[in-house]
Amino acid sequence: MISYTRIQETRELMTEIGRLMFERQLTDAAGGNLGVRLDDFILMTPRYAGSRWRWRLHPRQILVFDLEGNLLDGEGEVSREARVHFTLLRKFYPEGAAVVHAHPRNILVFCAHRVPLPSMLEATDVFGTVPLIPGAPSHTQALADQIAQALEAQREILRRYAAAVLAPRHGIFILAEDLDTGYEALERLESSAYCALMGPVVHQRLSPDG
Repeated sequence: MISYTRIQETRELMTEIGRLMFERQLTDAAGGNLGVRLDDFILMTPRYAGSRWRWRLHPRQILVFDLEGNLLDGEGEVSREARVHFTLLRKFYPEGAAVVHAHPRNILVFCAHRVPLPSMLEATDVFGTVPLIPGAPSHTQALADQIAQALEAQREILRRYAAAVLAPRHGIFILAEDLDTGYEALERLESSAYCALMGPVVHQRLSPDG
């Protein structure tokens, strides 16, 4: 049985992680969201977390749902990406108990150009190349199903750490055993994206004709 204290602590952590993501340009005012499952409850950041609140959320703004999607507590509107969170947290729990959806500055380049994200660092080798899903309209069950299908193929990676997919022209979705791990994975993958993008610059400067 999950206690009220555990729910409140998780709400506080979600506001902290969201604020860090925004401040560190790991997401933007256009979107992103967080979801966490605690046994029979799913906690989720509200709609407009970025555009209206700039990710300075209060714990009461973290919405609490039952597994059927009924809102039990919290202030605010349901995120338009709620279908993704409910789908993943029902299908992959308990291995996947946290969803991090973000719009990181460097990873978005890969999403925009529809290119899978390669591993450039030891810290990201566990992911291999992060796949790109075919793509579906935002906020739809079709998108949620595509993400779930891509993550199903990464069950072993999820068991070892966390798994991620890119949505074309949209952002990254990470599934992890808890929110701390999901946030760490986001940091690692954004660093790898930056290294991949800067590679041509480094090689040009080091070349004999550079």
